Amino acid sequence: MDHSVKTGFSFGLTSATITTLGLMVGLHSGTNSKLAVIGGILIIAVADAFSDALGIHISEEAENTHTAKQIWVSTVSTFITKFIFALTFVIPVLLLELSAAVIISAIWGLSMLGLFSFQIAKEQKTQPWKVIFEHLFIALLVIFITHYLGHWISLIFGN
Repeated sequence: MDHSVKTGFSFGLTSATITTLGLMVGLHSGTNSKLAVIGGILIIAVADAFSDALGIHISEEAENTHTAKQIWVSTVSTFITKFIFALTFVIPVLLLELSAAVIISAIWGLSMLGLFSFQIAKEQKTQPWKVIFEHLFIALLVIFITHYLGHWISLIFGN
């Protein structure tokens, strides 16, 4: 896989997983509203995909080692990966009861992150369990924190 595409794909997949799951879990525990969760996912898919794509674009420019074409390939691949992968989290919410959809989404996202982490470890010729554990630990930490943050916000500001 081309370096620029790989940069965008890896960043987009990771960001889509962690950001979308954090948002879903926080909104679910704070509002228990399917509408809020679907709206949040759609907003993340658009706004955060543009934000991440611009972030990668500027980061690649700042390295001062890439051609303009490489920078734009990273930018576009980040946007497309983040946008499409974030949208996949809407499917369970549309089809299932919200609590089940959040669990299925967590399993989906963590599985994709784990598989991609395994691939990274293979390419780096390192022990996969270390890379997978590190990446999944951070994702689970975000899920845990956003769950309790959503619950706390509901207690403080809810009806």
